[in-house]
Amino acid sequence: MAKKNSATKLFVLDTNVLMHDPSSIFRFEEHDIYLPMVTLEELDNNKKGVSEVARNARQTSRNLEEIIGTNEESLEKGRSLGIKGNTHVTGKLFLQTTALPHDLPMLAGSKADNQILGIVSYLKNIHPDRQVILVSKDINIRIKARALGIAAEDYFNDKVLEDTEMLYTGITELPEDFWEKHSKDMESWQENGRMFYRLTGPMCPNFSVNEFIFYEFDKPFHAIVRKISGKTATLEIIKDFINGKHNIWGINARNREQNFALNLLMDPDIDFVTLLGQAGTGKTLLTLAAGLAQTLDKKIYNEIIMTRVTVPVGEDIGFLPGTEEEKMTPWMGALEDNLDVLNKTDEEAGEWGRAATQDLIRSR
Repeated sequence: MAKKNSATKLFVLDTNVLMHDPSSIFRFEEHDIYLPMVTLEELDNNKKGVSEVARNARQTSRNLEEIIGTNEESLEKGRSLGIKGNTHVTGKLFLQTTALPHDLPMLAGSKADNQILGIVSYLKNIHPDRQVILVSKDINIRIKARALGIAAEDYFNDKVLEDTEMLYTGITELPEDFWEKHSKDMESWQENGRMFYRLTGPMCPNFSVNEFIFYEFDKPFHAIVRKISGKTATLEIIKDFINGKHNIWGINARNREQNFALNLLMDPDIDFVTLLGQAGTGKTLLTLAAGLAQTLDKKIYNEIIMTRVTVPVGEDIGFLPGTEEEKMTPWMGALEDNLDVLNKTDEEAGEWGRAATQDLIRSR
């Protein structure tokens, strides 16, 4: 294998990474990929069938064929990974082309994992100035690798971010001196009963459209960013759903975050809203109230479609008998509970009115 700049790393991929994500070979940017022959053998052994693993194995094989192509040059020099629109990928793909010593004294036998570990160990020895790292979804092979002094990592590219503090929050708290730096040449106007401000200042380029900003000092200020142009931002004062006069199906926001959420949910110009919060913070209740108000009262929409992942709490309840509606009843408990809460808020309708409303909702 040709020598490479020691600043880049050499990643040896386990078969399970390729069968988990066929595009994983394009995820390492400037670094190189090495595939042992045993990895290709395992791909071939798992390509048959209709399962997702089999489909991924076949797709990986197609990707590899496209990378290697019909070029008759020696594979020892590697093949560029910058294909299929992956122009940002500058690394190369290397395949095992010769028999390599892969026997490790403490790992006897011809088990595929042990062969891969032996090859990684060999590559580490012949590239002392370069980081050689094993990437695998198998925790046991990673443990064995570390016991042998081999760097090993999990494949994280497709994992959901677990640190919620790093997620985009959708809100920004303004500093106390915000108006001192942004009030110069400020414009304000009303349009269709809505209040707008146009500000220019150093913080404006950092705002995002539909992001909430709030100022909690001498004169509280809550607004949503509607437009950004260079260092100028157009803001709209949000509606106060904490005020009892602005309830949505009898529901009022109980804090600043719920107020922000209702402003998003009640805005027909915003097509997609994501709410993140702990259980019991009102995500389902607010969403359902906003949906009912805009479907039954304002007639903006024709129907509400609610989907949810059927993940059981505790043990799996298994297959359920009955009709489709009866099968879904255990999974729709949260919806039913929130509908009951919303119906109880309609005090003027009485018992008959609430029952009629609930029947209407369930029949749509």
